[in-house]
Amino acid sequence: MELLLMMIYAAICIVIFKLFRIPVNQWSLSTAVLGGIFIISALILGMSYNHPFSSDGRIYFTSSPVIPAVGGLVVDVPVQANMPLKKGDVLFQIDRRPYEFAVDQKKAQLAEAKQTVLQLKAALDAAQSGVEGAIATRDRTQQSYDRIVQSNEKAKEVGRAAVYSELEVDNRRGQYLTAEAAVATAQAQATQARLAYESEVNGVNPTVARVTAELNNAQFELDQTTVRAPSDGYVAQLFLRPGMMANPLPLRPVMVFINSEDRQLAAAFIQNSLQRVRTDDEAEVAFKAVPGKIFKAKVGQIIDVMAQGQLQPTGALIDPQSPERLQPGLTLAQINVTEDLTPYQLPGGVVAEVAIYTEHVHHLALLRKVLLRMSSWMNFVFLEH
Repeated sequence: MELLLMMIYAAICIVIFKLFRIPVNQWSLSTAVLGGIFIISALILGMSYNHPFSSDGRIYFTSSPVIPAVGGLVVDVPVQANMPLKKGDVLFQIDRRPYEFAVDQKKAQLAEAKQTVLQLKAALDAAQSGVEGAIATRDRTQQSYDRIVQSNEKAKEVGRAAVYSELEVDNRRGQYLTAEAAVATAQAQATQARLAYESEVNGVNPTVARVTAELNNAQFELDQTTVRAPSDGYVAQLFLRPGMMANPLPLRPVMVFINSEDRQLAAAFIQNSLQRVRTDDEAEVAFKAVPGKIFKAKVGQIIDVMAQGQLQPTGALIDPQSPERLQPGLTLAQINVTEDLTPYQLPGGVVAEVAIYTEHVHHLALLRKVLLRMSSWMNFVFLEH
């Protein structure tokens, strides 16, 4: 910009000197030079503060490294490089068979676990029936023992000899005590069977819950064998082919997905040139890829952070003398182009020159517009690399 202003001023001076036939001497040249320094400096300072300009505009985009969640042999890559894709479209397919086998195995284990629950229910019913049978046996032996004892006591009361011998009484008593112990054993077994059957995790048998979780995980891994587009966009520089191995570890992407929804134009300005810029201020954009064309735009927002002030948790203290903090840093402003850019080939990453026009000292905006257009015309002059 400064060079253009000096060239314009020099051209004006030449015309004035020729038109008015001003003699060229040390006084006239000194006046022209000093006047040019004063005028150009005033114009540059006024424009820089009220109508900032940036030659560091760029279309930014986000890329998503595609890393599969599961590993395996790639069997199909249906996408093509740089072809538009919708969210959910298949990017590539990993061999499903090992994961299908794992799902089938977990389904069999789940069926077995559910069958085990039924067996536990049957064992509980059998244990409860055993308790009832043991109680009935104990009651019979107790009644038999009580009759023998009562018969001997009645015989003693009338003065007769005991009906049953001491040995028979001891045998019946032993049978009763054995039946009593059998009841306790049956009740313990029933309690154990009930605990095994009624133990639950969120209302489900623990084994069934564990196998169900394993089945869900196996089903999730099976679903991850089909890798899909995370959003609308396209795959850039596709090198993946069927027969290659794709693994989640090490974290090495197998392709790069470009998100078409996140493209935005941003320009970097020096810090003291944005003090008067506000959202929705008028702006103009000149892309180097489109020489001679000026696009209307508006200021979207001023991004209120800079990389030079960023802090991250590390094991080191802040070093004010570090190279990245010695630089003052540039402020990014989001620029929204209001014209249609689809007729032009503007890939992500193209550079642009951006001028913002504030409401202050608006007559200087005309000069800024002229300089921006002259700079855009100069984009027609370039050398091939």
